[in-house]
Amino acid sequence: MDKKYGAYICTGCGIGEALDVETLTSAASEQGMEAKTHEALCGAAGRQMIEDDINNDGVNTIVVCACSRRVMQDELNFGDDKITIRGNIREQAAWCKEQPSDDKDQETIDDFSNEMAQDYVRMACVQAKKTELPDPFQLETLTRKILVMGGGVAGLTAAKEAAATGYEVTIVEKTDVLGGKALGWTKQFPTKAPYADLEEPTIGALVADVEGDSNITVKTATEVARIGGAPGDFNVTFKAAGTSGEWDAPYKVTVDEQDKIDKGQMEDPNAGYKKYTEVNPDGEKFGAVILATGWTPADVSEFEHLNYANSDKIVTNAEFEKMVKDGQLGGINSVAFIQSPGGEEHDMDFPYANSVTSMVALKQAKYVRENNPDAKAYILYQHMRTPGNMEMFYKGIQADDGIFLTKATVTGVEPTGNGCTVAAKDTLLGEDLNLDVDLVVLAAGMVPTTKDKAVINLAYRQGPAFLDLDLFDGYSDSHFICFPYETRRTGVYTCGGVRKAMPMDETIDDATGAALKAIQAMECADRGVAVHPRSGDQTYPEFFFQRCTQCKRCTEECPFGALDDDEKGTPLPNPTRCRRCGTCMGACPERIIGFKDYNIDMIGSMIKAIEVPDDDEDKLRILALVCENDAMPALDMAAMRKHPLNSLVRFIPVRCLGSVNMAWIKDALSSGMDGAILLGCKYGDDYQCHFVKGSEIANKRMDNIGETLSTLGLEPERCAVRQIAITDYDKVPEILNEFVEEIVELGPNPFKGF
Repeated sequence: MDKKYGAYICTGCGIGEALDVETLTSAASEQGMEAKTHEALCGAAGRQMIEDDINNDGVNTIVVCACSRRVMQDELNFGDDKITIRGNIREQAAWCKEQPSDDKDQETIDDFSNEMAQDYVRMACVQAKKTELPDPFQLETLTRKILVMGGGVAGLTAAKEAAATGYEVTIVEKTDVLGGKALGWTKQFPTKAPYADLEEPTIGALVADVEGDSNITVKTATEVARIGGAPGDFNVTFKAAGTSGEWDAPYKVTVDEQDKIDKGQMEDPNAGYKKYTEVNPDGEKFGAVILATGWTPADVSEFEHLNYANSDKIVTNAEFEKMVKDGQLGGINSVAFIQSPGGEEHDMDFPYANSVTSMVALKQAKYVRENNPDAKAYILYQHMRTPGNMEMFYKGIQADDGIFLTKATVTGVEPTGNGCTVAAKDTLLGEDLNLDVDLVVLAAGMVPTTKDKAVINLAYRQGPAFLDLDLFDGYSDSHFICFPYETRRTGVYTCGGVRKAMPMDETIDDATGAALKAIQAMECADRGVAVHPRSGDQTYPEFFFQRCTQCKRCTEECPFGALDDDEKGTPLPNPTRCRRCGTCMGACPERIIGFKDYNIDMIGSMIKAIEVPDDDEDKLRILALVCENDAMPALDMAAMRKHPLNSLVRFIPVRCLGSVNMAWIKDALSSGMDGAILLGCKYGDDYQCHFVKGSEIANKRMDNIGETLSTLGLEPERCAVRQIAITDYDKVPEILNEFVEEIVELGPNPFKGF
């Protein structure tokens, strides 16, 4: 594209009063762009001024220096065939000015703020020069069929909802019939006011709807053997349920990789693969996958004081449900429902238990009373959770004189002839209890089937399972706060019991959401754009393979398994798997990976566009590379509240801290900047990174560059990483000030001026 530039500086929202606009137009001129000004570029007149330049002068690359790029996106969008770059001089210069103090008078503050704004104008102009129009990746052939794994409530609902929108669906169930665990229910929770009475199961009607839908193909007694490919082009092979053995894995391990596997330094990508009776050896194409394989009851035998393994009078809630379904409550006149393992060390519920097990206990206590009006039910709990309308159901249970509920620590269960004695202490009554009952029911939790890491059997370079299973104890979320249906494998969505323990009504909503996400993934693949969180991004990572050293850092660090290896061991991109985080770009030591609008050269050039005074110790310069998902909004919100941001810092937003290539830090310090700080999401077990592990990776890289700085005679303390939540807008000014003070104590960069 032959670029014709147009630069525009907004003077509205207090920008014109806070900054010297003439110096900003001069900064644009330095970059060869004559800037126009307007009091409201987002308004009709301001937009018309830009559109006139587009229509009359052929402007196709627009630089808008005004407010944050997070706002006014529609107002300042001039079409996909135009390049639009936003320079933030409102939140990052005009609205965040420091207050006069003993060290800085108003004139000095104004000078510093103008210098900040000039740098942002220069950087925006350089960014425009380095940006190219994206060329979206297009699959040669795209499949719009959805595979649903699991024929329970979640899978059936997902299949039904997806088919209702006109998409073809194949549902795979490993047993001989559809329905899953719900087939064994005697009754289900109430779904309508007054939420007092249990209802007849609706699973039969749901199965009938699915089996009668012409858009849905049902495969029972079948399991998924392997899933390869990518969104819009998954290749799936099936096997007869229950078949096993060994089979040739699709990935050829290199000598170096085998050495790492032997030393325990990497996971065997072929682990978990099995030979199978092939139903379709050539595979069947699908555009997206919904994983709804449900849950299994947790093992409660580890709690020896409960004696589960030693008596048939001690059962799990799942076993009790079957007893009721089979009409085996005859002669049972008293039942104790134990919600927590108790003992001396346990004040929590059973593993994998939550509000569902609380509600199941209430439902099953009602079974006992409905079966025999003279029977008694005792519910001993540490936590009783009945969210939403189920609180009304709970209150109805409380009103039943034959059902007793108390908070208690169960210290033991002893079989006694035809029943059991339950010992409990620390009750709400303030006294110990010994209950003689006919049956004890333990509230076993719901273990996701994804706890078995081979359940999905992905033919990916990174192995057959989701890599986050250990972190989430078997649950398969990619970002548990913002993207609940996601997995770390784009195009594969979870719902129901594999995502968390949930009741039927929540499962139905969950499955509907997963179906919509699967459709979104296919349609995004068709348009060649990214899904969550950079929805609509038309770029994708491009590789200059002639310089690739096959170091494997990009494949190993990609959070989403977007890279396989070809036969020679060279990275093999799968663009529709990619979430466009840029982690591969940050990982590459050869700097051969980049995007049309985000690459090593672009950010490096923007850094070099920052004016670094070499003769003024009061004007140190510090680079801040800022995560666009959490830290950048926090900075914007700080400025909106007029919290001052240190005027020595220059902010550059990045897609993720994982995309930060250490070359940028070297560029900053070699150009004379005095320090560099990365502001990103919280990492660890309770991580908040939208791209899973970007902040953690960046922290490790910064540790390494700190060692490099030491060899150059620079203090490692000149580089730092700080974790910023989106809600930390009131903390971020102080975080920045503390780092600036550390740099001031170190003094100017000794390479300044060279």
